[in-house]
Amino acid sequence: MARPQEPLGPDETLDSFGQGRLWVIQKKQGYRFSLDAVLLAGLTTLRPQDRVMDLGTGCGIVLLMLAYRFPRCSFVGVEGQPALAALAGRNARLNALEDRIDIIAEHMQHLPHHYPPESFTVVVSNPPYRPLASGRLNPCPERAIARHELQGSLDLVAQTAKYLLPPGGRLSVIYPAWRLVHLCCRLRFHLLEPKILRLIHSRPGEEARLVWVEARKGGGEELKILPPLTIYHSQGRYTAEMEELFDQ
Repeated sequence: MARPQEPLGPDETLDSFGQGRLWVIQKKQGYRFSLDAVLLAGLTTLRPQDRVMDLGTGCGIVLLMLAYRFPRCSFVGVEGQPALAALAGRNARLNALEDRIDIIAEHMQHLPHHYPPESFTVVVSNPPYRPLASGRLNPCPERAIARHELQGSLDLVAQTAKYLLPPGGRLSVIYPAWRLVHLCCRLRFHLLEPKILRLIHSRPGEEARLVWVEARKGGGEELKILPPLTIYHSQGRYTAEMEELFDQ
């Protein structure tokens, strides 16, 4: 795809992604998507006709990647920060995906006012993972909200997913590996049974940094643990599998 001619604000960048197949507008100093989003989009699999909700969509990168990979699915992203929601809408239009990606500027706890129960078959999310009392709060509000439980939490994501999904519906999340026990406990509390798990390591021989989990509403307790995913070679280059996630 040729570089789009999109007017940018003085605080914005236009970045290509997936070997130029996708373009993303981002803030220079505010929230910018990270590898967590690439991992979430790359590890999530969809079926034809799936209807997908992204809770906390940010600039919309996860939905852009999924929409490109799965052209027979439809998508909605909810974002509680109006400026980021507007940015996600621009990114959908920029990539000619506005007919398949809807963006709502709303807090996820208000979604029952917009959708009846069991309206989606898949929910994806990269939930904020730091309790308010832990770690340094980022001075940038957009980044602080993405990392700390200021406007959302794992429990809110799980509760919302339980409402949006029918029995057998799937929730796909990326979460810090050090909070894996908390993740599984809270998912099960909301009747979302972890079914597939994959540990993600920065480099060979290092402890897992992240975990990807797919849970199923009302599922049985059998859990499949996939081989670990390593992001970088020891020399600092992306591994072949990570390159594939970028290029999907």
